[in-house]
Amino acid sequence: MSFLRRRSAATPTGPDFDVLAMDPGDWPGDLGAGLLPGPDGSCQGIYLRYDLFGGRGPAMLIGNLPEGSPARELEEGQVPFEVAQLLAALGNDEPAEVVQAEDTPVMQGDNLLIVRRIKISESRVACAQFERSDGVQVTIATWDRPITDDLYQLLKPLPAEMFQAG
Repeated sequence: MSFLRRRSAATPTGPDFDVLAMDPGDWPGDLGAGLLPGPDGSCQGIYLRYDLFGGRGPAMLIGNLPEGSPARELEEGQVPFEVAQLLAALGNDEPAEVVQAEDTPVMQGDNLLIVRRIKISESRVACAQFERSDGVQVTIATWDRPITDDLYQLLKPLPAEMFQAG
């Protein structure tokens, strides 16, 4: 996966990894991005929130968390960071937990991904995770929509300029 590489910049002003997500032009709504800052000012992850038109709220969150990101450290049964963010954005304060996880092979172009499909106690949430070749964990969380294998074909690196400060 040559497009999944770490960028090396002398003074990074954004994440030092490519952000794999769905192109905002392919989405019929609004896109918001959030950075997870580390205590040293480094980027510990990026999540993208895709909202539907009409103010219907967020439909999908895609997170990119590098190795060592505190957001990847979960307790037994704890939902992934992206699921928690999606539920908070929807105003859903009911407790949710991981019920089951199952690994499934999925093709993305010429590459084989091992996707972990995570079943959440809130049945309207669908969640899937995979680890990229550069160690960045991608998590997709959707509200009231299944995650189909077609979605993985839409994922691509977004331009680094989207995440530059200033």
